[in-house]
Amino acid sequence: MSRQLINEYRAELDRLRAVSGSRRESVLREAFKDLLKRWGRANDLQFIAEHDILTRQMTRIYIDGALLHGLRVPFGYWEAKDENDDLTAEIDAKFRKGYPRDNIVFTDDVTAVLWQDGTEVMRADMQGDDDSLLNLLTRFFAHERAEIADFNKAVKQFATDLPEILKALRDRIAEKHAASRDFAAAVAAFLQHARDAINPAVSDDDVREMLIQHILTEDIFAKVFNDPDFHRKNNVAAELYKLEDKLFEDRGEKPALLRALDPYYAGIASTAALIQSHSEKQGFLKALYEDFYKAYNRKAADRLGVVYTPGEIVRFMIRSADWLCEKHFGRNLIDKGVRFWTQRRERAPSSSSCSNISGAITTN
Repeated sequence: MSRQLINEYRAELDRLRAVSGSRRESVLREAFKDLLKRWGRANDLQFIAEHDILTRQMTRIYIDGALLHGLRVPFGYWEAKDENDDLTAEIDAKFRKGYPRDNIVFTDDVTAVLWQDGTEVMRADMQGDDDSLLNLLTRFFAHERAEIADFNKAVKQFATDLPEILKALRDRIAEKHAASRDFAAAVAAFLQHARDAINPAVSDDDVREMLIQHILTEDIFAKVFNDPDFHRKNNVAAELYKLEDKLFEDRGEKPALLRALDPYYAGIASTAALIQSHSEKQGFLKALYEDFYKAYNRKAADRLGVVYTPGEIVRFMIRSADWLCEKHFGRNLIDKGVRFWTQRRERAPSSSSCSNISGAITTN
């Protein structure tokens, strides 16, 4: 299939040259873009054109194309130049501006240059009859960043370790409930709070599972958004923190119980560091939760629904409110002078919902 994609690319390039009579980058690069898209789809990668990156110099650049993992983590990049450009000089100029060097292909529709892990690894004749372009792209798509490899390994180990950790947490909660009147009273108080704020049908078992979810996922928010207090902004989560403090009065007990998951949380932190835009962090968080609940208890998580509110739901809520605001008041939510007001109540939107609101408004 890979060889067929290369042949189709070269045929499309000839067609574009014949029809347009042009050799400009803006015309000819469409053929290579299609090649990357199709090859990327075969590897479960999403192609994003004009992908923006914030460089170490804190300047924003736009790369012609990026291929992203399902977790919204960058896999590789592509930058196109004109055939008449000095490709080597252009590459040097791009790197001075802060372009990534970990896995990027530069092309001018004559030559393709592959850089990986800070080093030029090969060049290919894009129009030759040999397999040089095939070999270059095969190497490009075979690349795996060390952070991604470590994270994928940690995810697999997480699924293996989680059942024993869940058992230990449930046993600890049961023991504490039987031995501590203070903890039992805190559980009863939170149960009433949950019934008022979430669902009147919430049960004692539900409270236990909500506490376990909270204990296991609180670090995920902090690692993804690099904000230790991110999870505490949710009123329900704040109450769960109080309950957790009652459960683990010995500060060393929780780290000891969860020690096996340290590589998983470390992998989340290093992988999240590769993602720069807030919206892509939201996508990463969503994918994390989907994987987490596959290993944990998807059915219970869907029923309780206290940890992650899907971005689609948040966007629907925001756009509906915007439509009603315009219909009845002739204003939009984004207009100057429009303010949000909510009735005071115990329950607040989930932290993830709050993180989605800005994206929902700006993409409306």
